[in-house]
Amino acid sequence: MYSENPLWTELLKAVKAEVAPALGCTEPIALALAAAIAARQLGEAPHRIEARVSANLMKNGMGVTVPGTGMVGLPIAAAVGALGGDADAGLEVLHRLNAATVTDGKRMLNDGLVSVTVADDIADALYAEARLIGPRGEARACIAGTHTHVTLIEKDGVVQFEDPCNGDGGDNAYDLSAVRARDVYDFATSAPLDGIRFILDAARLNDRLSHEGMAGDYGLHIGATLRRQVAQGLLSADLLTEILARASAASDARMGGATLPAMSNSGSGNQGIVATLPVVVVAEHVGADEEKLARALMLSHLMAIYIHSRLPKLSALCAATTAAMGAAAGMAWLLAGDFRPVAMAICSMIGDVAGVICDGASNSCAMKVSTSAAAAYKAVLMALDNARVSGNDGIVDEDVDASIVNLCALASDAMRAVDRQILQIMVKKPQHAPLVS
Repeated sequence: MYSENPLWTELLKAVKAEVAPALGCTEPIALALAAAIAARQLGEAPHRIEARVSANLMKNGMGVTVPGTGMVGLPIAAAVGALGGDADAGLEVLHRLNAATVTDGKRMLNDGLVSVTVADDIADALYAEARLIGPRGEARACIAGTHTHVTLIEKDGVVQFEDPCNGDGGDNAYDLSAVRARDVYDFATSAPLDGIRFILDAARLNDRLSHEGMAGDYGLHIGATLRRQVAQGLLSADLLTEILARASAASDARMGGATLPAMSNSGSGNQGIVATLPVVVVAEHVGADEEKLARALMLSHLMAIYIHSRLPKLSALCAATTAAMGAAAGMAWLLAGDFRPVAMAICSMIGDVAGVICDGASNSCAMKVSTSAAAAYKAVLMALDNARVSGNDGIVDEDVDASIVNLCALASDAMRAVDRQILQIMVKKPQHAPLVS
């Protein structure tokens, strides 16, 4: 379809690789998937589970509820993944979880049969390894590079599968090195609708998750709290409040253990949520038709992917902020219909929220989702008034792509020490220290 424009081919490959349904926070889910794959290879119920993960995956798996279990952390994810995970379901590995499996998994934890340690010898920021020991043998599965990229499967020490791609995504690999923000904009706003209509599934899944967050008592219930404050007269029932409430509610549900999938972006459900729901709310406000919504969502998700492709898979930078830069692009296009305000809004966001840290996946992620969504809408309003953070300010450049490069350099280099410090602080907490060897 896009043979005459190779950049469009890569952009389509990127969005199809990076926008996918995910049930639960994707770091513990990556470990659950490794455990499920090892369990299939083992062919019997494990007596013991020994898991190793990268420091970043440990950080992002400590404080988040695993769907269907009512428990927090990586050990329960490994246990239920091994006992009842669907090895073919990718990021929805736990979609078949039942009460008996959860009970058996909790029993393994209570009996001290599940260990999760940091793999200090692994360079990948995203790495999950599950070694299952059964009555008649053992099996091991490793995931690296992306949340679903299997790099090794062993049975009784004999390699059954080894990926030659070294964590680059294999068949899902794409190359955005020659892409610029304007290319993302041109693709999203001009590509044939039939080729991009699939992005509307993001609106359907994430809006359903938002409704669940509003109705249930999940996490910090930020979305529901904002709605209640509108009813009490402490907040206005305006577009900004609706953006914050809808996006926060979806994140509340996801981080609080709801058994509904999110449409993820770049391996993160929260990134998918913040790239989707602000755009959906603004599209509803302006009465956008299906095509306009699809193009705005494609612009949002692809811009988020374009920015994140220049970052480590996991880092000290909260990627809800970069996903919200995508949302700013989608909202700006809906309200102004031109590239210039899109670029202006992204630059203003880089000048605003570049320093938000990722201190692991937890209920507080919904706070960062709401902060990022608010910053996105504020940046859009500034752009509509022909205002932006200028290239004379801080790390922001006059050119949007140069501004993105500066942001990503900060996260890729200088914030590595921040990342190590965050993990040291987290593992010293009494409830987490035993997890690290």
